[in-house]
Amino acid sequence: MTATAAWGATAPDSGINAMTIDRRTLRDEDVAIDIAFCGVCHSDLHVARSDWGRTTYPFVPGHEIVGTVSAVGAGVTRFKVGDRVAVGTVVDSCRHCDACHDGEENYCREGTTGTYNSKDRIDGSPTYGGYSANIVVAEPYVLRLPDSLDMAAAAPLLCAGITTYSPLKNWNVGPGSRVGVIGLGGLGHMGVKFAKALGAEVTMITTSPAKGEDAKKLGADHVLVSTDKEAMRAASRSFDFLLDTIPVKHDLTRYLFLLDRKGTLCIVGMIEPVEPFHSGLLLGGQKAVAGSGVGGIAQTQEMLDLCAEKGILAEIELIPMAEINRAYERMEKADVKYRFVIDMSTLEG
Repeated sequence: MTATAAWGATAPDSGINAMTIDRRTLRDEDVAIDIAFCGVCHSDLHVARSDWGRTTYPFVPGHEIVGTVSAVGAGVTRFKVGDRVAVGTVVDSCRHCDACHDGEENYCREGTTGTYNSKDRIDGSPTYGGYSANIVVAEPYVLRLPDSLDMAAAAPLLCAGITTYSPLKNWNVGPGSRVGVIGLGGLGHMGVKFAKALGAEVTMITTSPAKGEDAKKLGADHVLVSTDKEAMRAASRSFDFLLDTIPVKHDLTRYLFLLDRKGTLCIVGMIEPVEPFHSGLLLGGQKAVAGSGVGGIAQTQEMLDLCAEKGILAEIELIPMAEINRAYERMEKADVKYRFVIDMSTLEG
């Protein structure tokens, strides 16, 4: 074990503070990574506060990790010291179920090993996230970060990016697709960029008219204000796919009217009970409400490569480690455009 500087929580109300954690000694398939930047995700906040009731303390957040390889195990073949790499939300899985064989390790039948708040499958030790100086990850779960991508702005791609890219790919969004992205935040701004890059006609759907100009700068072709009843009525049945990125409980009804025949509304932001809606909104046109998590390792690498090809990065605000608690407060108020990223060189002040 190696003592490592980190920041984390010791109780639901402790906030995020400096601590020391242990990282395992390298196994044959392991890659050791010096972390340069780590994105800040809503999930970090929720798990730190045990909002979902399953947090084990001490807890170190962070699953949008980019950095440089510092050492490799004897069996590692794809990476060498000095390589630019990335780690997302999954650091292991059973590797033998149908989901793992299909490249969807994120849906492993036996449960994934999360980058944080999980247990190592070999020795049972807790997994700690990227608010730390370094991390050790098995080679199959390490991603190559293309040289052309700015490290800091690439960090949110490992969660916010793949969370929005995966459903767009899985529902075959492309040229000719009419896509609405609901909510312009950390997820929504990436959804707009990816839908546009895949060739879709993209509409930003928001409650805030003021966000319209931002949406168009990000690539949206149109803006639809969801509180404008006339505009919403005029947009009825005009979308093939709706990407719902709103992170809090909300009524889907107004959005289901927007779906055309065989259209799908996919939830990626809300992780809580859904408000009731009338099933006739689905039956009258063979429509669907679906959900999607992050993507598998291969699809995440595909996304990173597309980002390099198209010049896609997250819109970020870079912060020092000491500002993380303030960043959490601001994130709850949606006071960021559009993702916080921690400069890990500030870890120890």
